[in-house]
Amino acid sequence: MTPNLKDRIAVVTGASRGIGYFTALELAKAGAHVIACARTVGGLEELDDAIKDVGGSATLVPFDLADMAAIDKLGGAINERWGKLDILVANAGVLGTTSPIGHVEAKVFEKVMTINVTATWRLIRSLEPLLVRSDAGRALLLSSSAAHKCRPFWAPYSASKAAVEALARTWAHETQRLPLRILSVDPGATRTAMRAQMMPGEDPSTVPHPSEVAAALMPLFGPEQTETGKLFIVREKKIVDYRRPE
Repeated sequence: MTPNLKDRIAVVTGASRGIGYFTALELAKAGAHVIACARTVGGLEELDDAIKDVGGSATLVPFDLADMAAIDKLGGAINERWGKLDILVANAGVLGTTSPIGHVEAKVFEKVMTINVTATWRLIRSLEPLLVRSDAGRALLLSSSAAHKCRPFWAPYSASKAAVEALARTWAHETQRLPLRILSVDPGATRTAMRAQMMPGEDPSTVPHPSEVAAALMPLFGPEQTETGKLFIVREKKIVDYRRPE
């Protein structure tokens, strides 16, 4: 069931396309004011139009998550305007390259870790003081089954998502006595540009559309959802304990 998110403030990263785009749109439909973050201005403007079409509202924040100072400024700007934050969807991520570990270029590995891990930590650092002011703060950190399966040739991405889950688990333990609830999300195979990069020969019509993932996430944002420090598996629509490496 979609919760009523009227007067809630939500940050979504990677909001210009894919899961981030449709999650931002669903949040706006439910009444939240969406702070949409992404590098691509055109994609953000399309999202803004879509949000207006459903009677919602958004603030567009175009910036690169590799810019750590910009992440800090985001927290400061939200504090000045709203004084709190109710929802964080840390969705943005990059694949890097698929190749043997020893063949991965240093700059590629470093970019994956910067965007997927360091920027996620920086978001937590910048936005936690605002999230704990909410009466029901909710944070979703996008993970992947790659964190557990550790497939050949996916080392940077797998390692980065395992690190993101470690951040989420630690953060949840630190805040378990607060109203803030934190979950990792395994969206499963989804019809996104990243998936096409991962699986170039796959028929995209055989995997779920990102709008389906977004719809499955909506019940996690309401005050009725009280689990923290766990993993939400979208395909199963179920919150589970974290999995051991497979």
